[in-house]
Amino acid sequence: MIDDRIVGRVRRFNRAVGETIGAVDDRFLGRRRPIGESRLLWEIGADGAEVRTLRARLGLDSGYVARVLRSLERQGLVRVRAASNDRRVRIASLTRKGIRERTELDRRSDALAARILEPLTGAQRAEMVEAMSRVEQMLRASMVRFDVEPATTRDARWCLRQYFSELNERFDRGFHPDASLPADAADLAPPRGAFVVARRRREPVGCGALMFHADRTASLRRMWVARSMRGLGLGAQLLDELERLARERGATRIRLETNRALREAIALYRRSGYVEVPPFNGEPYAHHWFEKPLARR
Repeated sequence: MIDDRIVGRVRRFNRAVGETIGAVDDRFLGRRRPIGESRLLWEIGADGAEVRTLRARLGLDSGYVARVLRSLERQGLVRVRAASNDRRVRIASLTRKGIRERTELDRRSDALAARILEPLTGAQRAEMVEAMSRVEQMLRASMVRFDVEPATTRDARWCLRQYFSELNERFDRGFHPDASLPADAADLAPPRGAFVVARRRREPVGCGALMFHADRTASLRRMWVARSMRGLGLGAQLLDELERLARERGATRIRLETNRALREAIALYRRSGYVEVPPFNGEPYAHHWFEKPLARR
């Protein structure tokens, strides 16, 4: 459980930010529209965007996006049409009026940022911007959701392709899945295993898998985080989620092996309480073997 006092501090922060940026009324940045419409204008951009991409990027339901787009169309700012190669796909693009409005929103956003910083000293500005950068990183990490699903879904297969490609790029002798210890879709499906996909704004950004054994040991496999999400603590989040799943399935310890080229992963495992042990399998690509007991929470 999260401490109520911490929840209260987050709520106070949210209120302060909302008041500062003018998100508490329907005239965001002094224009005659709420923040939701202005944000959608900005996301559509000069090149336009698929409506389904906008929904995924902002984490919005289809009904809300449809209502906002209809409002923007009535204002003459946006045009929505079917894609030429697939009538089922809808494309939102800015009209000339919409492009002018987006430019004005950019100008006003810059002015708002300057007004926030202007009363502060140089040291306070530097401190504030540094704190904002850190909060932004944490917020990005907080948007990640973990889903247990078959290793055969489209997103799961995409993650595995990225994982194998990166190993092939980083390992001294490349990487060939057929030469590694097997971990196929059947091995990673219940009750023998579990596959987890990490998503941010409904887009896959990482994965990890478990294989369960009769001696109540869980093997950690196929753990990968997209480069765009590294440095945000997502690896630790994903590892914690996999450990939670392993405990839930009755495992009392978790094991893994890794290659010496994956220095960031090795550092993560050590920080997370994994201890290096003698080799316990014949993985040809491994240089380090780790183990951690899983205490009940």
